[in-house]
Amino acid sequence: MAVVEGFGYWSGKDVRIEFHPAEVNSGYFFVRDDLVVPVRIPASVNHRVETPRRTTLVHEGSQVEMVEHVLAALSGVGITNCEIRVNQSEMPGCDGSAKAFVEAIDRAGIELQNELQPRLIVREPIRVGDDEHWIEVRPSHDDSTSFRYRLDYTDSSIAIGRQTVEFLIDPTVFRREIACCRTFMLEQEAQWLLSQGMGTRVSPQDVLVFDQDGPKENTLLFQDECARHKVLDMVGDFALAGCRIVGKVIAHRTGHRLNAEFVRALLTEEKIESHHRRVG
Repeated sequence: MAVVEGFGYWSGKDVRIEFHPAEVNSGYFFVRDDLVVPVRIPASVNHRVETPRRTTLVHEGSQVEMVEHVLAALSGVGITNCEIRVNQSEMPGCDGSAKAFVEAIDRAGIELQNELQPRLIVREPIRVGDDEHWIEVRPSHDDSTSFRYRLDYTDSSIAIGRQTVEFLIDPTVFRREIACCRTFMLEQEAQWLLSQGMGTRVSPQDVLVFDQDGPKENTLLFQDECARHKVLDMVGDFALAGCRIVGKVIAHRTGHRLNAEFVRALLTEEKIESHHRRVG
């Protein structure tokens, strides 16, 4: 069992999350242990509901939110089966990355399961979005998964600018290059959230808050950390497909809503196959 404790960025409530081994073919599922009758919520795009700036899942009237970094940690290190027990609806924000979850999982260890791993192999190009925000995927000829992401804030005075990153996604690359990259927002966005009574426990030391000079009271881990965090979000949101996606993903200025739309389109167009061994 792996444990992470913290507080929710949106609610400000203390929360404990536990990662437990799960049976083969279980996938990822959350369990709300704080309810009188615990509710099991599958980590599936079919259970996703639209909420601003985060990924939320709902089942039988109960929800879990801000799940993208948790799912990114699991998917990024190669786990395919996991029971995630929580005592609040919102996951701990920690430092706005997946680092705390990855470190907890690594301390607990990963068990190999003698079963096949589900994969979705892209056979034909698929694209969703519009001219300003889009995602497409092309076939990969070497059984790999790669993400290319372009972030563009050149129409803003905020010191983020245009960033493009590309990674071949595997556990080593995820741990070293992506997991530690933190979420970010513009100063005016942070001020608006505070005015609405949200994020009152969060400081610029907890999340990257950008003004015209760069991150306030914080230091970037990488010059392109913002674009890397967008890749982290995509790894988490794509985990809602319930399988590993084999293909070359290219994204331009996307967010959680379009990530989910893309996963739905992909599941409609392509067939999930089984290959290789699972870990879980």
